[in-house]
This record gives sequence, C-alpha cells and structure tokens, in this order.
Amino acid sequence: GVELRRTGHDMVVFEGIAEKPLHVNISDEDVEFKDAGELWGKDTFEREDILYEKLGSQIGTLLIGKAGENLVRFATVLSMKGRAGGRTGMGAVMGSKKIAAITFDGNKKLPSQDEEKIKKLGKEGYKEITQKDGYDFWRRQGTMVAVRLCDSNSILPTKNFGEGVFEDVDSLDGFSMERFKVDRRGCAKCNMLCGNVVEDEEGEEVEVDYENIALLGPNLGIGGIKKVSVLNKLCDQYGLDTISAGSAIAFAMEASEKGIIDEDLEFGDYEGAKELLKKIAFREDIGDILAEGVKRASEKWGGGSEKWAMHIKGLEITGYDCHTLPGMALAFGTAAIGAHHKESWMISREIESDRNSYDIEKVKQVIDDQRKRGGAFECFTTCRLPWIEVDFDLNWYEKFFKATTGVEMTWDEFHEVGDRIYSLIRAFFVREFGEEWSREMDVPPDRWFEDPITKGDFEGRTLDREEYNEMLSKYYRERCWNEEGVPTEETLKDLGLDFTIQELSKY
Repeated sequence: GVELRRTGHDMVVFEGIAEKPLHVNISDEDVEFKDAGELWGKDTFEREDILYEKLGSQIGTLLIGKAGENLVRFATVLSMKGRAGGRTGMGAVMGSKKIAAITFDGNKKLPSQDEEKIKKLGKEGYKEITQKDGYDFWRRQGTMVAVRLCDSNSILPTKNFGEGVFEDVDSLDGFSMERFKVDRRGCAKCNMLCGNVVEDEEGEEVEVDYENIALLGPNLGIGGIKKVSVLNKLCDQYGLDTISAGSAIAFAMEASEKGIIDEDLEFGDYEGAKELLKKIAFREDIGDILAEGVKRASEKWGGGSEKWAMHIKGLEITGYDCHTLPGMALAFGTAAIGAHHKESWMISREIESDRNSYDIEKVKQVIDDQRKRGGAFECFTTCRLPWIEVDFDLNWYEKFFKATTGVEMTWDEFHEVGDRIYSLIRAFFVREFGEEWSREMDVPPDRWFEDPITKGDFEGRTLDREEYNEMLSKYYRERCWNEEGVPTEETLKDLGLDFTIQELSKY
C-alpha cells in the first residue's frame, strides 16, 4: 500500500482480460505491461525473487500463484512471501485477468495535509503503545496467543469444528512458536509487528499466524508447530487462503471417515494434507471439487454433509468454534463478506461474561464492532490491532485522520460510514442471490446447533436455534432492516443509498 502511494496513485483498477499473462509495473512516470511468461507457472516465492532481482528489493509487489492461475475460489493475492490478501478469492479474479504480478516502483513523497502534525502524533503514539501493559507479550507471541486462549475456553476449532479443545495443543501454541521463532515481519513503520517467523520441519522460514495454525493444525487433527508451518508455507507458495484451505481439507477428511467419498483420508494425516493442498492448487482429482469451497463440495457429495460444511454464505469460517458463543455466532452470521472475524471479535467479551446469553446488549456490541472494524478501519486502510490488542485509544484515529486529510470527523460520523458500508454490501448480496436470498443466509451451519461438543468444560453444549433466530431479528431491527435481513427503503434513503432502491425492489 505504501509503495502504491509513492507512485502518486490512490487506486488501480483493471478492466477486461489480457490476451496473455502480464506483469504490470507501475512507476512515477509510467505503467508498463510486460510479458509474464517467466513468472506464470512459478510459485509465489519464486515470482517475488525474480521481480526483486529485476527491479530491486525496494518495490512493492502483489502477485498470485498456481491457485490464482487455476481460479481456485479461495486463491489469494500475496506479498512479502506470506502476507496474504485472502478469504474472498481475489487471487482468482487476478488470475482470470491473466495478471501474474503487479509491482509498484515509486519515489514520490506521501501527501498529507499537515506533515509536522503527523510526525508529532506518530512520535507520541509510538511511545504510548510501547508503554501499554500487553505490549511486551504481544511482541513475543502476536496473534499466536489465541491458540492457548481458545483451547482453554473450548473454542479452538478441532476436527472440522467438531470439538473446541485439542489434545496436542502444547505442540503448537504461542509458547511452542517462541521456541522455534527466528524472525519477525510486519507492515511499514509498525512498532508492534504481528508476523512471527519460525523454522519449519523442512528447515525453511515461514510466517505464522493464529488463523493459519488453527485451521491447518487442530482443525485437521494435526499437531506440531513445525509440521503445521509446512502446510502454512505451501498455502503461501500456491497462493491459497489458509483458512478456506484448512476447512476444505477438514471437510474432506470427515467425508472420507464417514464413507461419503472413496478416499483414504483421516484426521491427523499430515502427508495427506500436503498432497491435498497441491491437488487443490492444481485442480487435480478431488482437489478440483475442493477448489470450489466446502459449500459447493457438500452440494456435490451430499450424504448429509451440508450440515457440517463449515461456511456462511459460501465463505469458510475462521478459527473460532461457536457451539458456546451465540454473540460470536451472530458476528459470523452477519459479517459483510461471509464468515469472518475481522469485523467483530465478540469472543473476548463472551468468555468473560455470560456465554449463555442471547440478549440485546450482545447484538448492539456486534454492530458497534462492525461499524468500527468493518467500516471505519477498512476505510482508513489502517491496522486495528493497536486498538484491539494493546488498547490504543480510538481518539488517536480522529487526530491522525484530520492531520492526514484535513477533514475533521468524529467517531459518530465514522459509525455512519460503517452503517452505509454494511447496508450497501447487503444490497449487493441480495442482488446477487436474487430470489434465493433469505434470512437463512445469516444462520451458521447446523453443526453448531445439532452436534454437541463432547470434550472440555462445555461438554454437551450447542447453540439454541430458536434463541439465535430471535437474536438475529433483534439485529435486523437495530440495523433498520426487514425480517429477511434486507435494508428498508427508508434506511437506504437515510444513508444516502437511494440508487440501490430500484434494483432491490425487484426482490
């Protein structure tokens, strides 16, 4: 992002499809469309090495791997050998246009309204962050602290979200990661880097994160940080989203164990998982089905597998089991892009309060999170972790926003922006699903309602379907949407989204 801005551009839009694979280089003065024949077919690490050798290591890169070339629905766009824009298949979109890589080679100064004010705020903010209580531990473990937190609270996804605790958790938690940690990575100018780098079982360096480890480790029944790091690395090299890939493989393992498919797979099969990642990226054999995601795979395989295909609106669920977390289940159900925690992390509040509650306060908290995390921070294109992880005060962002843009806005105004975003994305969803749209799109998988967990302190627990549906109705009322989860005409007008009304009226 920083290197893009150094070229003098705010945004790059690609229209149409290239005739042959391209490397697009954007500099201060020009945009070059280069033949990408030597990149096409290579893994992402190899591509980046080639680009750095040609253009120098100061450039910014965005590229895809084999998964993007083969239009895997959860293919990612990658940078820095492990920093991934994943989840929604951006790599497949880039691959469909035959763009192998985009590079940014700029030397311009980053524009701002008040440069001296930004420097002053930056200095003060850096100092405050380093003095926060949780700062030192965050620097040690980053998001990997969540492995132990989730296991001890029975919410660590285990064996396709069938359980919330993992018997081999000691081998891949944050403390295990620390023993094999060799480096740290992060974004430009960050002073609380989240990218912990370990040496994997093959002796190579891999950047690990909680979601990667949870979905490729316990969710597959596989222990050992070094082994799971290899799976993480393969996803990065192929350009696969670690979360969806882990969910797809877990789904295949369960389907095999239940005899729904004729494959020799079982939970804990490390070598089988490695082989499946390759088959998914290259769309070979069973991998061609799994490359479509668990929703479509379950529709193809049947046998009741739809009940434990762990997705919402076709997007696989991130690393938190919600058998006992109604608030987080609602956050997953109503997330703008499908099942994702980026817009609300109700977990920290729920595990410290009443996990049985389906009350209005949880609903309001989910919406407040979504306004901030899915609304404001997405627009800032700024990391939310300083606020969330070490309690960096939200007022700082108002100050930085004004110094950068010259526009003064309050959090109440940022919240309105968040509401506009949520209703607009919801309008897209309704338009795309058309007559198929219903409130069931906002309901988590049957597993969390029908298959009790059998281990840990919450043995026997499930979500209550009736209470969840009542909670969902409360959410719609707070959002001023109708009972099918569609923004009302009045709401759309209030938010300045009048242009959507004619299209939505068809449904």
